Amino acid sequence: MPERITLYSSKLCPCAHRTEIALAEAKAQYTRYEIDLENKPVWYAPKVNPASKVPAIAYGGPEVPPDQPSPESVKLAESLVLVEFVADLFPDAGILPKDAVKRAQARFFIEAVSSKFVPSWFAFFLRGAPIEDFYAALEYVQSLLPAQGFAIGEFSAADIAIAPFAARTRISLLNELGKYPEGTGKKIWETATTGKFARFGNYVDDLFARESFKETFDEAYVTEGFKKRFENLRSQ
Repeated sequence: MPERITLYSSKLCPCAHRTEIALAEAKAQYTRYEIDLENKPVWYAPKVNPASKVPAIAYGGPEVPPDQPSPESVKLAESLVLVEFVADLFPDAGILPKDAVKRAQARFFIEAVSSKFVPSWFAFFLRGAPIEDFYAALEYVQSLLPAQGFAIGEFSAADIAIAPFAARTRISLLNELGKYPEGTGKKIWETATTGKFARFGNYVDDLFARESFKETFDEAYVTEGFKKRFENLRSQ
């Protein structure tokens, strides 16, 4: 039986959201502690994650308040590492397939998300890079999808890797947040989910309808948080 799990997370952070989806898929019992990314507790870096990032997990050790982490617990970090950790703790959750080929396919899809989708989106969103670069990444990711279903058919770590970023891409575009030309966001989201990208559009609809996603995503909170953080991005 898995030991005590304390998750240090942030509702705004897509990487932290990955770990929360994995824990929800596993139906794991855990303690969640919200980290304010703009005002991190002074104890967080020295006692939990020296990189001072979320997500992080304190695993095992005695029962203590989450803001008083025990040195006896094992501290783990990095979202994709934590998703696989949860998959290993709860193998029946199906986060990582038992079949070696399917497992490799899931990891290949995750690599595409990490090396193409996420960096091309942030380059466009934060720096106003050409939208064609993002569309090229989107086309590649879409090419890896089967005709129906999730990234490798059944829901897996592959879908957990992209869902939080797709959701925040949608929020940013529909609310015209980003360095790109003002007034183009809604059209870009429409383009990214219809026509030649209709398969990707159906895929993200399935992701957003997944119970583990809905349980762990506070859209109103994230929307307001993004507005506060990024509303002046174009003027910078």
